Amino acid sequence: MPIYCGVDFHSRQQHVVWSDTNDGEIWFIKLDHSRVEKVREFYAAFSGEVIVGLEATGYSQRDAETILDLLVKNEFPRIYRPDAESRSILQKLRHRHRLVQLRTKAINHLHAIAISAGLSIKSKLMTKEGRQKLQALLLSETQKQQRDEWLALVDHLTPIIQSIEKGLIPIAEKEPRVTRLMTQPGIGLLTGLVLVHTLGPIDRFANARKVTAYIGLDPLEDSSGDRKRIGSISKQGSRLVRFLLVEAAQTAARRDPDLKRFYHRVLQRRDKPRAKVAVARQLLVRAYILLRDEIDYAEFRRRAVKVDVARVTQ
Repeated sequence: MPIYCGVDFHSRQQHVVWSDTNDGEIWFIKLDHSRVEKVREFYAAFSGEVIVGLEATGYSQRDAETILDLLVKNEFPRIYRPDAESRSILQKLRHRHRLVQLRTKAINHLHAIAISAGLSIKSKLMTKEGRQKLQALLLSETQKQQRDEWLALVDHLTPIIQSIEKGLIPIAEKEPRVTRLMTQPGIGLLTGLVLVHTLGPIDRFANARKVTAYIGLDPLEDSSGDRKRIGSISKQGSRLVRFLLVEAAQTAARRDPDLKRFYHRVLQRRDKPRAKVAVARQLLVRAYILLRDEIDYAEFRRRAVKVDVARVTQ
């Protein structure tokens, strides 16, 4: 019979809860990583089959006990690791995202310089006309130097970002799952790629709720007695996926009639950021359905119409 170990692993120490299934007795120990020999001695003392479950995030003192319970009951969740191709694509997407963030910071500094000199033209600042106005401003020597350096950084980053995006186009075109998702208004090349290669095989999710939880767009519930309150999202999954979905949601709320109505309904009760997140969650559910059923947006709409007609005629 195997020995099960649940390990709550941190940088300086680890909490271990283990059980020998021969007698069912449960043992606890805290191992200090500064005493390496003690750690080695502990694990070397086991003999036979030993199954170890590790948890390396979070700060709950009961993590090791929970892991042991899952192992003993054979309910430990299946671990998914993207393949080499998906990891490579996700690395490219994350690299592009960091470059875009850096370029955005540079543009924000340029806006600050322009506003300090009395020029406020918002999104038009980086147009040809806007840059001419920026260059014509009366600035101090220090501000001129900073303006020129920020502009040089923007001009340096833009072709790099464009090159990465250009290289992703053929990758997306040969992947049917991405092209299928891109039929949904709001989901473009980047969002389609990040969803496909983050979610992986869609059949590993039992339902849409599991997908929203995996990405971290599931709302947290704060309940006390008869009081039930739905709070902010969990933010447990990929930050990049959530960012791109919220960006996509802004386009979807304009171009998709159902999501547009949904956005304005939420907006009556919540602020704009929460309404965007709500649409992003709906967009993620849509993406799950398109991938699960292997259908495009047009077929999704046809099915929705059939359901609505059936409800009316009942």
